[in-house]
Amino acid sequence: MSRFPAIWPSAVSHLYATSPDHPVLYFAPSVLQATARRFITGFPGLVTFAVKANDERAVLENLAAAGMTAFDVASPDEMVKVRAVSSQAVLHYNNPVRSKREIVFARDMGVASWSVDEMGELEKIAALVPADGVEISVRLKLPVKGAAYDFGSKFGASPARCVELLARAVELGFTPSMTFHPGTQCEDPEAWTKYIGEIAGAARAANVRLARLNVGGGFPSHRAGEAPDLERIFDVIATAVDAAFGADAPALVCEPGRAMVAEAFSLCCRVKSLREDGSVFVNDGIYGGLAEAVILGSVDRIRVLDGDGRDRNGARSPRVIFGPTCDSLDRLPGEVPLPVSMEEDDFILFAGMGAYSTATNTRFNGYGAFDIVTIGSVA
Repeated sequence: MSRFPAIWPSAVSHLYATSPDHPVLYFAPSVLQATARRFITGFPGLVTFAVKANDERAVLENLAAAGMTAFDVASPDEMVKVRAVSSQAVLHYNNPVRSKREIVFARDMGVASWSVDEMGELEKIAALVPADGVEISVRLKLPVKGAAYDFGSKFGASPARCVELLARAVELGFTPSMTFHPGTQCEDPEAWTKYIGEIAGAARAANVRLARLNVGGGFPSHRAGEAPDLERIFDVIATAVDAAFGADAPALVCEPGRAMVAEAFSLCCRVKSLREDGSVFVNDGIYGGLAEAVILGSVDRIRVLDGDGRDRNGARSPRVIFGPTCDSLDRLPGEVPLPVSMEEDDFILFAGMGAYSTATNTRFNGYGAFDIVTIGSVA
């Protein structure tokens, strides 16, 4: 029997007791459930979780425990993982490109909502899935700014094409809906306003009443600066829907991923070496839990602790952080302010690391293995 508790009071208590020499993700279920309730209470519609952000079983279990009844799945594997946690969960299949085998698998798994952005994809579904009670959500793309990067280069149909897809979906007997994604880490609420207005126009042009409107993911997590005001985004969405649709508004759906799970995890790396040029080598990097730093920039909530779990306070200086692989690209962007007093074998804790830190881990060069340790609090 292990002498260690199943749930540690904090990351610091675990670090002090075990002195891990490999990356550790500290998971706080209480934070995840609180975030889920924040969305469920604040968003004016159905909240689904984008499983791609973090498909760990403990994450799915805690979301279900917090009241999450629907999940946004992008692959058969994600469907299986959700079903393993909840046989009654509603599945929304919002990856708009699927093989015929994937369609059959999803049909047999009971997928209730399917997004499409091309006529050929709609016809594939129609040939294999009975239309009765099944929702087709036509995906719109617009040249809207405000996100870290735009999904429109890969998915989505023009407004004119959406009109055609809506009309065809109704003709085939499906329940008509629409969806969009404003882009990842979208911090401009007006992006949602623009999409909602355009969707209302497309529905009117197709002479179709939308059953639902999925306003996508894109909700930002707290990476740098002030924490995002999610409630403001919820309010902007509600106001935009009322202005665009009036009394005939469709039911709303959202699919947060990043903003749902990020705060529930922190990532601990250990300092492997302090180089003569001032750079720092740690035991995780862009091929592991820090993959998104290259795209979104580093998080700015960073603690450095010594081997006894005490914070390294005092003056800081900017340093380059390299990951452990032999690839020179394996470094965090720019320079990161770190304590002047930092020493080899210290620990660096990065906050807000629950999104995509496990899902995109490559294990390149033999690195990337990590533990997930459950804690009572992120403090």
